[in-house]
Amino acid sequence: MQFDVTPRSLYRVKQPDWSSHAVIYQVNTRQFSAKGTFEGVTERLENIKELGADIIWLMPIHPIGKENRKGQLGSPYAVRDYLNVNAEFGNKDSFKHLVSQAHKLNLKVILDWVPNHSAWDNALVDSHPHWYAKDHKGDFRPSPWWDWSDIIEFDYSQPGLREYMISAMRYWVEAFDVDGFRCDVAGYVPNDFWEQARHALDAIKPVFLLAEWENRDLHENAFNMTYAWSWNETLHELAKGRCSLDRLRKYYSWNERAWPHSAYRMTFVSNHDKNAWDGTQREQFGDALEACIALSVIGEGMPLIHNGQEAGETKRLAFFERDPIEWQAHPIGELYRELIALKKSKPFLGNGEFGARMIQVPNSSMAQVFSFVRREEREGGKVFVVMNFSDLPVTVTFEESLHLGTLQHWKRNQKTTFSSDTSRTLKPWGFEIWHK
Repeated sequence: MQFDVTPRSLYRVKQPDWSSHAVIYQVNTRQFSAKGTFEGVTERLENIKELGADIIWLMPIHPIGKENRKGQLGSPYAVRDYLNVNAEFGNKDSFKHLVSQAHKLNLKVILDWVPNHSAWDNALVDSHPHWYAKDHKGDFRPSPWWDWSDIIEFDYSQPGLREYMISAMRYWVEAFDVDGFRCDVAGYVPNDFWEQARHALDAIKPVFLLAEWENRDLHENAFNMTYAWSWNETLHELAKGRCSLDRLRKYYSWNERAWPHSAYRMTFVSNHDKNAWDGTQREQFGDALEACIALSVIGEGMPLIHNGQEAGETKRLAFFERDPIEWQAHPIGELYRELIALKKSKPFLGNGEFGARMIQVPNSSMAQVFSFVRREEREGGKVFVVMNFSDLPVTVTFEESLHLGTLQHWKRNQKTTFSSDTSRTLKPWGFEIWHK
């Protein structure tokens, strides 16, 4: 009996060339400026570009439901009208101007899309009540087990709902030239819908799709990028001293062996949920913050910057009220700029298949020190990264040969020749990056 044993890939989403070294930046329009408008975002586009970002993710821009609203202004994830903009932010003309100005700076713009649920007073509730899921009593329901009382869930077994939702997404691509979508709780919506949406959207122009979910199957026919939630959770536990460093190694083993190399995984230390409910970047990571940021940029994955991180993220932004970011020059902003500049200067630090795999460099303090190389074999370029994930200073030596040679410090005008007996002393939570 003959068997077909030809290897074949299930993963058919092609990553665009422009995304090879891309960095994504999240904008909360309500809090981004003193104005709290699209105009306020437009005025700071050059600041975002200067930071090194390439993709702007705008949190939902649609009108917000009033029925069962939380707080004074409500959650932007309780959508009342998928085909309109929140008057709090401006109008369709000012939104279109934002997108066009971003494109002039070679910035992509993706919209936060909320397909799993709507506000209670969305017009679809009256016009198409059969498009909504029901609870055991036959009533409209929020997502089960969550405190999402301001929304009710859709039922994606309804073809009409699918057709409506895809048409609504197409509207923003066709009429406003947006470049894609960040899809809220994407795993609560069936995968086959996302394949249908991808096909319909790409018929207009190739779009970039980010799933708020962590599942490799979403990359088969729909999504360019998914959340690296487990990466974030692991680093948070490390920073708090609640797990061993081997847990981080297990993440990268999983990333390399169980996920397709073509898949982008979004690495982040903050986002709107983490900031609002878990704390500022410093509250979450303490003295480990800088090392975690460095790993998010120089390690595998596409880094996310949550608006205000570059200004020190001085507060937890209110979720249901106005609470503008306090903009200021800050060392974290400079750290991001320098790390992103290094990422973009090295072909092998690209995202997904555009970049090289991380290879572990064994060291003499494996319980405290995380060390790896990313390299370009033909040209001989490489980056050697050493991180002390502990609250004590450590002197460490390295094994094998990946790190050997004369390397340039990433910030200082200093070269060091690494030999088999070279040691490095790192302060608590300190890190070093060397390259050639």
